Amino acid sequence: MSMDLLNIARTGVLASQAQLAVTSNNIANANTQGYHRQVAEQSSIGSQSMGGEFYGAGTYISDVKRIYNEYAARELRIGQTGASEAQTTQTKMSELDQLFSQIGKSIPQGLNDLFASLNSLADLPDDMGIRGSVLGSAGQLADSLNQMQYHLDGQMKQTNDQIAGITDRINEISKELGQLNQELMKSQGEDAHLLDRQDALIQELSQYAQVNVIPLDTGAKSIMLGGAVMLVSAEVSMSLGTMAGDPHPGELRVVANIGSQSQTIDPAKMGGQLGALFEFRDETLIPAELELGQLSLGVADAFNQANGQGFDLNGDMGQNIFKDINDPTMSVGRVGGFASNSGTANLRVNIDDVGGLSGSSFELKYTAPATYELKDTITGSVSPLTLNGTQLDGANGFSIHIDSGALADGDKFEIRPSAGAAASIAVEMTDAKGIAAAGAKVTPASSNSANTQIEIISIDRNNANLPLTGSELTYQIDPLANTFTVFDASGTLVSGAAAYTPPTITSNGFSFDLDTTSTSTQSFTFDFSFAPGDNTNAVAMANLSEAKLMNSGGSTLSDVYQGTKISVGGKAKAADIAAGTAQSVYLQAYNRVQSESGVNIDEEAANLLRFQQAYQASARIMTTANEIFDTLLNAVR
Repeated sequence: MSMDLLNIARTGVLASQAQLAVTSNNIANANTQGYHRQVAEQSSIGSQSMGGEFYGAGTYISDVKRIYNEYAARELRIGQTGASEAQTTQTKMSELDQLFSQIGKSIPQGLNDLFASLNSLADLPDDMGIRGSVLGSAGQLADSLNQMQYHLDGQMKQTNDQIAGITDRINEISKELGQLNQELMKSQGEDAHLLDRQDALIQELSQYAQVNVIPLDTGAKSIMLGGAVMLVSAEVSMSLGTMAGDPHPGELRVVANIGSQSQTIDPAKMGGQLGALFEFRDETLIPAELELGQLSLGVADAFNQANGQGFDLNGDMGQNIFKDINDPTMSVGRVGGFASNSGTANLRVNIDDVGGLSGSSFELKYTAPATYELKDTITGSVSPLTLNGTQLDGANGFSIHIDSGALADGDKFEIRPSAGAAASIAVEMTDAKGIAAAGAKVTPASSNSANTQIEIISIDRNNANLPLTGSELTYQIDPLANTFTVFDASGTLVSGAAAYTPPTITSNGFSFDLDTTSTSTQSFTFDFSFAPGDNTNAVAMANLSEAKLMNSGGSTLSDVYQGTKISVGGKAKAADIAAGTAQSVYLQAYNRVQSESGVNIDEEAANLLRFQQAYQASARIMTTANEIFDTLLNAVR
């Protein structure tokens, strides 16, 4: 009987020792990230029959169990993905908001300074100092737009670098998870340390993208990203990579590499930091760049056109202040062809009416034999285009030119009419005398059609027949017959009906373009007298500050920038709120996991005392058994 007591005591000591070891390990790892507490489950050894009765034979540790709740872990992964996505969006939007609020404040200030200098010029139109100030203000505005685009380009590069960095880290995790799966398959998924390491890696992975975990019978786990990309299949690890964007190389894409095959990943399905970076880049950063380009086109075109309507200090028609909006350096990047295109067409986009632009991007699709469709990527509206020679017409504010080659069935192009404008805008005028402060007097007849307009193209000051004050000339134009008749100030016929080739009329030392849809006679009286003190055109240019030139007559130049700034600010505020909400959801899931799997020091300390007492009690049984055995031996001596 003493031997039975000794054996029972031995099992009790061993069981208590194991429980003390597990509890001590829990306490030691209380602050270890990703550690799941363990429990030594104790069971009773089967009873033994003696003298018709059954007696217990002791105890043993039946299992060292790792406390893990798959549902809670899944909720934690989902919460982590949402929180990381929201936090990344908040960070990126905050950076962009600060960029528009701090660096970008020089743009509206530059516009105000330019208009202020034009107002000063209207007071003293022949003052060379003020004229120099006008050119200086124009240059500062162009520099501000260039600088803002430079910083936006920096945001694009930073975002691309972050995307590339995340894919590199995902590949490292993928490789390590494959190796862990190999080790876990050896133990059928029983090694708690390896399981903790595996869960920690999966939890980190859920920061970067949405993660789906598929447990396998072998003890390994397969991992999918975004519900569509298999990253780890048992011990086989896949990888992600980045490649140049299509059709714009500077906008990185993410691809999944499976053997020698690559599959482009839809960033909208990724979630996490990766999805947030793509969404920020494509839905906020690129539109902001295009709207900044729209403003740059508006500035250059408005002042170039206005200056072209007046006379400079030499008495000549005003020339461009800013670089022409269809200069090749201004149109870089307006068209991008997709890699899947089989045609050979080289396209170019010309801006015909800046006021008709919206800051959107478009997708041009060709379907043989002769269908051209333009889709607004923001609104989704589709417009048919008409091919006239080598020019596609029908878009708002711009036309598409086929410079060479031919389109093939299914070819697609992305059209960004305002791309590259903010980086390329520059002051072209170098002589302040070229500012056309004086204005031409062109008086339309009251009977003219409301949609009839003219634009002065050139003036020859040396032509003796040029109409001046006192000898004004009136042109009666028949747009149906394409003829014009000229009368002098007294109404006497100067020249009979003469033919012209629309839209340009050249006569008496000047040329002008006629823009009308009317079929009735249109009449204009011209006076090209010039006086250095005339401020008519300077006043007109200064009044551009209030003119609704943009977005089909809905916005001023300043409104375009303010609209972009307000939009970015609104998104930044929404991102702050979303980040707070997502963090709360994550903390709820984290606390739930910790309540089940985390180490509670007070609870473990209590267990430590309880198992210590059990150990001491079992040891006391061993002492008692030994004393009984000694007593028996002494009795038979």
